[in-house]
Amino acid sequence: MLKTIKQWLNAATDVVMPRVCPVCGKALDSDEQWLCRKCLASLPRTHYEDVDFNTMEQHFAGKVRIERATAYFFYEKGSPYASILHDIKYHSTPKMGRWLTARAVRDMEASHFFDGIDMVTAVPLHRSKLAHRGYNQSEYLARGIADALSIPYLETLKAIRPHSTQTHKGALERWQNIQGNYALNKNADLLAGKHILLVDDVITTGSTLIACATQLKAIPEVKVSLFTLAAARLE
Repeated sequence: MLKTIKQWLNAATDVVMPRVCPVCGKALDSDEQWLCRKCLASLPRTHYEDVDFNTMEQHFAGKVRIERATAYFFYEKGSPYASILHDIKYHSTPKMGRWLTARAVRDMEASHFFDGIDMVTAVPLHRSKLAHRGYNQSEYLARGIADALSIPYLETLKAIRPHSTQTHKGALERWQNIQGNYALNKNADLLAGKHILLVDDVITTGSTLIACATQLKAIPEVKVSLFTLAAARLE
């Protein structure tokens, strides 16, 4: 009965304020969550997790030691799928990101990418940005993975100073922009010997992930793997 009432209320809400797919703009059916079936089926997957020493892992070689790395789909500026990241980050729909990363866990199950992960953490936001935005989108992504895997989410890092936007910076400028930005939290001693999955929304140059992973690697015998919801075409 309660389920029927909820379905009726959801249907009524969709009539007044129809939910639309952020990729194509089509009104969503009652059984579609966040993305329509067509756009979800056409998601430009990277499938990095199926490739040994994939392009993303190569990107970090010689910069910071990681176990493995993958991204769920490709990000290209101007692509309709870029709106997913924009909505998650700026339009107060981080729950869409949490739903997508939980789905990514299911989609990647056969690759065993998540096997052996002990806990999940996220790239942090400085408190000034957190106050302005109201949430850390990367935390929502990380929690979606943690929930799907039934393992802990832990805040292991803190942003100790704000940095200017990375959007229009080149690789060197991005690297210089984030130097000294991150540090370990006080609970870092709990992580010794653990395999940690570090999560962010998108990888472009990788400078933020390198800075955060470098901090985590200072913990004795820790292992670090990387996951991003999206990835620019890496070279």
